[in-house]
This record gives sequence, C-alpha cells and structure tokens, in this order.
Amino acid sequence: MNIVLHQPEIPANTGNIGRTCVATGSVLHLIEPLGFRLTEKEIRRSGMDYWKQLDVRRYVNFDEFMEENPGSRLWLATTKAEQVYTEVSYRPGDYIMFGKESAGIPEEILAEHEAACIRIPMREGIRSLNLSNAVAIVLYEALRQTGFAAKEDVR
Repeated sequence: MNIVLHQPEIPANTGNIGRTCVATGSVLHLIEPLGFRLTEKEIRRSGMDYWKQLDVRRYVNFDEFMEENPGSRLWLATTKAEQVYTEVSYRPGDYIMFGKESAGIPEEILAEHEAACIRIPMREGIRSLNLSNAVAIVLYEALRQTGFAAKEDVR
C-alpha cells in the first residue's frame, strides 16, 4: 500500500505514520511543503530507529505526485466524504491520501476526485481524528481487505 501525506505539519505525526508504514511494508509519499524538516528530532523519536528502513518519497506539489505516479488508484480521506472507508474495495498498491492536520486536503483536489473520497465515521461535533490514528485505521482496513499482502509476517 501507499500512504500519501499532503503538506503534513506535525513532525511527530509523520514519524508515527512512517513507523506504521515500515511495520506494514507500505510506502510513504510526502507532498510539500512540509511543516518541518525531515531531520527534526521529533520525527526520529516517534519513528524510532525504523525511519532508516522507510521507503519515503517526496514531491514538490500534488501535480508532481500525479505525474510521478501515473494511473495510481487514489483514495482521499476527508471528513467531507459520503462513503465510509470500509465501503470501498481496496487493491494492493492503492494510494491513500490524507491532508494536513489543520485543514485537510484542499477543496480543489477533493472536487477532482470526489468519487474516491472516503471518511472515518465520527460523532457529530468532532472535527477530526489525529492524523497518525486516521492513517492506521484506514491502512489496516485496506490491508485486511487485501489479505495483508504487504506484510511478511502476520501472526
């Protein structure tokens, strides 16, 4: 699987997500600008010693991401979606995109990919979940549906 973070702002979240990607054999794609430097200690602390094992790819913007990954099957996690993340059928190699902590994925990107927007159900009045928690929830559902194909050892 592929996890895409669009302009992440909090280094600890990105570190945690990187660690989850290593644990699941997923690739982490980072779309700039980032709200931090990848050398910050918060990333190293939350990603622990797993960061060096992470397959991480960076892009200047969303257009470059799309150019570098032609034909990619993209899902966009947003609180504005009608369809729930468990209602779609994931395939190995899918890309699951999450927006920055303060604002989510930009409206113009969501509008271009409306049919691929998914959400995690939450009680009314809750704005959003922590980004690293949201990634783990959706990623593990995608892996469950695909038989944990990206993981070498499922116990």
